[in-house]
Amino acid sequence: MGLFDLLAKERTIAGAGFNRWLVPPAALAIHLCIGMAYGFSVFWKPLGNALVGPDGVALASCAAGAATFGDKLGGTWRALFATDCNWTQFDLGWMYTLFFVLLGCSAALWGGWLERAGPRKAGLVSAVCWCGGLLISAAGVYQHQLWMMWLGSGVIGGIGLGLGYISPVSTLIKWFPDRRGMATGMAIMGFGGGAMIGSPLATMLMGHFATPGNTGVWQTFVSLAVIYSVFMLCGAFGYRVPATGWKPAGWEPPQNAVANSMIASRHVHLKNAHKTPQFWLLWLILCMNVSAGIGIIGAASPMLQETFAGALIGQVDLGFADLKLDKALLAGAVAIGAGFVGLISLFNIGGRFVWASSSDKLGRKQTYFIFFVLGIAMYLLASAAAGWKSLPIFVFAFCVIASMYGGGFATIPAYLADMFGTQFVGAIHGRLLTAWSTAGILGPVVVNYMHDMRLEAKVPFDQIYAPIYYVLAALLVVGLIANLLVRPVADRFFMSDAELAVEKQLAHEKSVAAAAGSAGAAGESQSNPAFAVLAWLAVGGPLAYGIWVTLQKSAVLFH
Repeated sequence: MGLFDLLAKERTIAGAGFNRWLVPPAALAIHLCIGMAYGFSVFWKPLGNALVGPDGVALASCAAGAATFGDKLGGTWRALFATDCNWTQFDLGWMYTLFFVLLGCSAALWGGWLERAGPRKAGLVSAVCWCGGLLISAAGVYQHQLWMMWLGSGVIGGIGLGLGYISPVSTLIKWFPDRRGMATGMAIMGFGGGAMIGSPLATMLMGHFATPGNTGVWQTFVSLAVIYSVFMLCGAFGYRVPATGWKPAGWEPPQNAVANSMIASRHVHLKNAHKTPQFWLLWLILCMNVSAGIGIIGAASPMLQETFAGALIGQVDLGFADLKLDKALLAGAVAIGAGFVGLISLFNIGGRFVWASSSDKLGRKQTYFIFFVLGIAMYLLASAAAGWKSLPIFVFAFCVIASMYGGGFATIPAYLADMFGTQFVGAIHGRLLTAWSTAGILGPVVVNYMHDMRLEAKVPFDQIYAPIYYVLAALLVVGLIANLLVRPVADRFFMSDAELAVEKQLAHEKSVAAAAGSAGAAGESQSNPAFAVLAWLAVGGPLAYGIWVTLQKSAVLFH
């Protein structure tokens, strides 16, 4: 049996007796790896000081002396190919932008192919792109070529992110028709948790490989590529898809009664999904929820330091300008800011599972209603807490916001399945992720632009963010209105039984009876519960390690 035979979708169709609880660990194995995209900032400082002179002092950056945005862009253009100057965070940060722009674009472009080729092929391509991109980036660091970093991790790795992110969505929803939200929440929780594992691991590896003349970054990239390739390949080959007509024992699909009118019993074709108003309403819902969270979460540490300044370290009378004059005091505030970021990360991850699971009972529309109403209230509360100088209330507000930011990502695939059916839900989700790409630009631009403009206007540091919170709350109002407008999809957009049969044939689907007797029913040999326990330990161990490290960092907030 060749590799192409193993990758064929027919080989992934599970037979009777397959344990569906083996699929979420396979999805987590991929998502925990590609989730390191969130943690790439751990490389910025080492890479920014990679080149040193004979005296041991870091060389000037390629954008040294840049006074305007145009000058910075000119410095970045020079940095792409220069080998005699260091990179700035501005230069490296474009790679982070490329991650999420390419994630949305690749998911939109190849989502339809994924539905027909199956999750195993998509998972394998994701592994090749993500890990191969890390190897290209390693060569870029070794040769000090920024363009190779952008191409490797930013572009090729970004494509891997998109395919890896959506690879389990359709499969999990089909395996867990009774718990759609919980199933996607488990996988997408991994994407949020990837940085919690990858960041401390990368820091440890850089410390191991570093020498007086070498930051250890390129060796760390190679090591991560090897480690991630093992996990991602295990995840890809661990995928199985259920046969057509399969359902959990004792479960019956909900009837399309009034109580379940928001859950479709038929399927919308990929080519028609974007023609419905529901698609664009859900696009706007995701875009507004992400925009309102991503910018402020990205600025969490400096936001806390500027707002509370000396109060963070027991020096209530000291403002942030005073802290900057004392390196020791500033270091204490920075440590607390890092703890705040860690706490937000935990709520981001926990919210992905808790909110998505809750949506199975509450309903998707009701869950997003809570996101928007509660989010608006939390931003108003955060503004008031900043004025009151109440750190506990401020931290509480942003922990809730972070939980709903993550919960929005995890709940949207189930919302799509409810609206459009499950036949093309992975591909439709891929197209919807362009909302994430848009939000990844909109949110940070709003926050950073307003911050810098108020800073230039000499507004006191502790008053900079108040109007920013109001603007972000306004974005949530837009999302709330869009969510209230969502109605069931009109009958004319659903496929007929004949059209659905053709699509199932093109997607190489088999009925339960056919799958049970086919060679592709490899799942029977894995029905032993011990396999599921081992699979969960393989992904749960690293995740628990990441949570423990993050909890340790967050503990400083409570001292």
